[in-house]
Amino acid sequence: MAFEQFMGTRPVAPQHAFDESALARWMAQHVDGFSGELKVEQFKGGQSNPTFLVEAGGQRYVLRRKPPGELLPSAHAVDREFRVISALAKTDVPVARAHALCEDTGVVGAMFYIMDYVDGRVLWDPALPGIEMSQRRACFDELNRVIAAMHRVDPAAVGLGDYGKPGGYIERQVGRWTRQYRAAETEPVEAVERLIEWLPARIPPGDEARIVHGDYRFDNVIFHPTEPRIVAVLDWELSTLGHPMVDFAYHCMAWHMQAGEGSRGLAGLDLHALGIPSESEYLQWYLRRTGRAQPSREDWVYFLVFGMFRLVGIVQGIKKRALQGNAASAQAAQAGNRVRPLAEQAWRLAQTIA
Repeated sequence: MAFEQFMGTRPVAPQHAFDESALARWMAQHVDGFSGELKVEQFKGGQSNPTFLVEAGGQRYVLRRKPPGELLPSAHAVDREFRVISALAKTDVPVARAHALCEDTGVVGAMFYIMDYVDGRVLWDPALPGIEMSQRRACFDELNRVIAAMHRVDPAAVGLGDYGKPGGYIERQVGRWTRQYRAAETEPVEAVERLIEWLPARIPPGDEARIVHGDYRFDNVIFHPTEPRIVAVLDWELSTLGHPMVDFAYHCMAWHMQAGEGSRGLAGLDLHALGIPSESEYLQWYLRRTGRAQPSREDWVYFLVFGMFRLVGIVQGIKKRALQGNAASAQAAQAGNRVRPLAEQAWRLAQTIA
């Protein structure tokens, strides 16, 4: 599968290179127990914040930094990532230990933070081809358990009561991702224009404010090396306080994305034969764990359509950075080609409740 291109590390890309001796000096001052000669490699996966494996003195760390170049407003907020994983260390949500945040751009050229490297498995393909059939259902159940645990956390109880604005989450998000899309727009897409008009007019009633991850999926968690158990949730860049059902619907888009070479989708697969739950069953697991009521079909479709629109905004940003030459992944330009078909799929889904 093409997912192998995302696995492991590679030499640091020229556009992301920095003064490693400056990093070593900073870590010696700010990371407890740091010592030894420093070695840096770049992780292949990811298309947003460049991420590096840092080894020294028999210890392994991960460095997450903002990308170089001109950035979209509010994007690549590594300081927020650092804050949320530090706070969630006190909860049932598994996260890597956060060591230190550096806001001085003179060290590696951008804001960054250091956390522990967590050993385990990243399952890039949600069809779980490398997992025994008897374990696939257990992996999905664990994925479900952890997002439910996240949405049960009381933000104020862990010092995150001000991590996002109270109320109006969906309205703000529709506005935000419309602006993000406009800031990265490279060509006119009719389906996007229709969605920009439709989404603000169909916002469901009701609101909640819980910790939401914003991009929760298999390849943003680390599973134990041998057990169907998550040992760390990664990539908190898009996290905030928001409506948990919006977050969960975005997570469920895998069931609507076509499976295929290089795709993180499940649509078109015989899920029963693979031992993978249907979207409906997976939703019931979540509702039972969180004590939430079944959403109406109209609300659920809206949440999915918004999730697709949001992904359009994210992928458009990746496309813009690829054209500028500062995207974190070699696959960024290819990902940008998804903008139009994804927007058209979202608009077709929206029309089912229009």
